[in-house]
Amino acid sequence: MNAEHARRLNELLATRPPILLIPHKNPDGDAIGSCLGLMHYLQAVGHQVSVLAPNDFPQFLQWMPGASEVIRFDRQPEAGAGLIREAGLIFTLDFNALDRSGALAEPLKQATAPMVMIDHHQSPDDYATVTYSDPSMSSTCEMVYHCIAALGGIGKLNADAASCLYAGLLTDTGSFKFPSTSPITLRIAADLMERGAVPSEIHRQIYDTNRPERIQLLGCALSNLKILPQYRTAYITLSQEELDRHNFRKGDTEGFVNYGLSLDGVILAAIFIENTDEEIVKISLRSQGDFSVNAMARAHFEGGGHINAAGGRSTESLKETTLRFESILSEYAKDLQP
Repeated sequence: MNAEHARRLNELLATRPPILLIPHKNPDGDAIGSCLGLMHYLQAVGHQVSVLAPNDFPQFLQWMPGASEVIRFDRQPEAGAGLIREAGLIFTLDFNALDRSGALAEPLKQATAPMVMIDHHQSPDDYATVTYSDPSMSSTCEMVYHCIAALGGIGKLNADAASCLYAGLLTDTGSFKFPSTSPITLRIAADLMERGAVPSEIHRQIYDTNRPERIQLLGCALSNLKILPQYRTAYITLSQEELDRHNFRKGDTEGFVNYGLSLDGVILAAIFIENTDEEIVKISLRSQGDFSVNAMARAHFEGGGHINAAGGRSTESLKETTLRFESILSEYAKDLQP
């Protein structure tokens, strides 16, 4: 965060407005971690703060301090709309286009409060009074740490804030293995540890609290794995029937796409998940090196994200979607060669 961002943000905070923090739809570890981490910091310095999520987030993130205070718009739409109307300052965290907030998009477009965007995805929209956007960052949680530092508030980070921010760093860096992990990322992780985050416990809560059904669903997903060696590509499919058979819960497929990318020689991996309630196929894309799944998602699947991690959707059937995915690979054949 540069000096001008910090100056403007200090001005917005100086009037002590009611603050509302909002993550994207289907919040992940970085979205919830950044909201709750920032919430704890702002509360520590005397602000009135609420967190409003578009919908539910996975059980493996609900251990986070303050998670029970998150208001869900899908369950309490009137209360959520009231918070937006009454807010004096709104932070949008881990997304850069209001449409990424799902059902909250329209109420947010009508909001009168100034907005602050903190996000690390490419191509941000121009809706915020303060836009802190940096796609080179490992995570929005890392950016929240830099934001707090620019405000001179690192000393106010308590163990609760540190744990939430560490969780976002951990999940969005793939346990610190993704290329976006920098020396600064690791220094921040170390500082969060010194402020009370316990890495072994955070890792256990996120990765080692699986239900048997989730592990069985992973087995089903891996049995559906298809490898296209000519394109150095692998993909997984999961039908609605397969999800139902394994008592699917939100977050159960988190990380499944990375199994395709773990194969020797594969540089592009995808997972296609049928959702008959929304009549779409949800798509996650991952890549190695310079191959941009962000560009692929934007061009073909109404999505986007980062160079090596992106998402999208399709309104075609599961079979039609995977056939289309295979057909477009020829467009990228040169980029997918060794």
